[in-house]
Amino acid sequence: MKFEKIHNKGQAQLFQNPVLEMLTKGHPLFIWGMYLPFIIGLPLYAANNLDFSGTKIALWFIGSMMFWTLFEYISHRWAFHLSPKTDRAKKIVYVMHGNHHHFPRDRQRLFMPPLPSLILASVLFGVQYLILGENVFIFFPGFILGYLLYASMHYAIHAWNPPFKWMKPLWRNHHLHHYKDEEKGFGVSSTVWDHIFGTMFDLKREKEDKNKVQELMFEKPKQVVS
Repeated sequence: MKFEKIHNKGQAQLFQNPVLEMLTKGHPLFIWGMYLPFIIGLPLYAANNLDFSGTKIALWFIGSMMFWTLFEYISHRWAFHLSPKTDRAKKIVYVMHGNHHHFPRDRQRLFMPPLPSLILASVLFGVQYLILGENVFIFFPGFILGYLLYASMHYAIHAWNPPFKWMKPLWRNHHLHHYKDEEKGFGVSSTVWDHIFGTMFDLKREKEDKNKVQELMFEKPKQVVS
């Protein structure tokens, strides 16, 4: 879903109803607080009630975090970037992800809002339980932590300069996805799958405009000089 103009200020109005509109927004700390009890509690439950060893818990937990990066890539490329044909489908895609491309610096929508997030997480937990059985109690927490790290990375990419030099390709890959070609650069927390599937930008050939990059950062509060 391409737009003639990308807005670096403001936010889209998704619903006329103020309650529904409020439910499309979320604060990162609230989302973290919502999921941390599951991330901590489920492995403890598996250890105490299912007699899972520490090694098994650690391996499944780390493996599920790695699996998240593939799930992230697949979702971003083939679910969030659908090419809708009908007006209804266009509305759904816009609410789901298109508004983020239209207003990429809307901080209130860089995390999935609480209610849709909980609904989707519940569905994913159910699917994973059907496939993995009791192992879901050590897979799901790592999967959700992977999501939280992805969402936090996404927030940071739109808000700040990369804190470490090795993280700069992540920043550039995602900015190019937004401002140059949305058919490339689908990885946010990792560029591994972009490399594997051939959707990675050639960062050595992409010219970097430092002034333009600065424009893509959130505005810092102006200091009042007394």
